[in-house]
Amino acid sequence: MENKNTLSISEHFYSIQCEGASTGYPAYFIRLKGCNLSCGLTTQHLLSVKNAGRNNTDSGSFVGDLHEQGSATWTCDTAPIWLFGDRLNHDDLINSWKKNGLLDWIRQGRIHLIWSGGEPTIPKHQKAIIDFLDYLHADDKLPQTYNEIETNGTFYLEERLFNWLQQINCSVKLANSGMEQNKRIVPEALKRIMEHPNFWFKFVISSEDDLREIIKDFIEPFNIPWNRILMMPGLDSQVNFHERTRFVLEMAKKYGYIGLTRLHVSAWDKTTGV
Repeated sequence: MENKNTLSISEHFYSIQCEGASTGYPAYFIRLKGCNLSCGLTTQHLLSVKNAGRNNTDSGSFVGDLHEQGSATWTCDTAPIWLFGDRLNHDDLINSWKKNGLLDWIRQGRIHLIWSGGEPTIPKHQKAIIDFLDYLHADDKLPQTYNEIETNGTFYLEERLFNWLQQINCSVKLANSGMEQNKRIVPEALKRIMEHPNFWFKFVISSEDDLREIIKDFIEPFNIPWNRILMMPGLDSQVNFHERTRFVLEMAKKYGYIGLTRLHVSAWDKTTGV
């Protein structure tokens, strides 16, 4: 039985939010272990990586056979991180904030808490986040933390977590992930997200065909408002950063959605945890 006063964390670090509607804000990222999707990968391949241990993160070898089957064109770049994790006590996480002089800013909402994964809305994670926030604010009359969640939109958000969140960033997966449609499109979960006063849909696009798929499978069926749609480039390297950013901005001009980029790639290239 899992300890109520712990979180299953793959990594946590202080940085800047470099994607989406709150780009530029100081942020503390808490990446929870595990995901219900395996974009670009098969279960067997994930198991082989896990069995090889944490150091098997070479991007050249980390390509699943969904590519070989022709059903995927990209691979989840954070899988070598979220496959692993340790249980961290609530006090240990909070004390690390104190030690680094971050706690007051976090409690004031000056530093956003970014709940990420893997997939942080897996039911056990939803409960764990609620338990942590209840614990953090046990003596507060007016909790001030600003909580963002990064989700693939496949799990229904339960009421208590829904009410704790100040922002929902939903990055649904497209056919190019290699995932079956019924696994990556869950209507009741997407509709629930749209009940929140501050929701955003972040779509990563590599071609105009991706955008057409997004319109056909998500924007039109779920009637997503145009001013809640963010487009970002499919890139993970500084090599093509400017060209891919320019492509997204041209698509934003053409279709009238919001065009952004991925600032962390510009600043730190492929480095994670910064």
